[in-house]
Amino acid sequence: MSLLTIILNILLPPVAVFMKHGLGGTFLLNLLLTLVGWLPGVIHAFLVND
Repeated sequence: MSLLTIILNILLPPVAVFMKHGLGGTFLLNLLLTLVGWLPGVIHAFLVND
């Protein structure tokens, strides 16, 4: 995992997921989790961008 990915996972989780997986279910789930609460979005981003 690159430094850029780690920084994006923390600051903008949906952008990090989009860069790796594109527009799809994973991105939409991460967007929803980030809107509900920042921390769930960050955790999900780290899990899917391993």
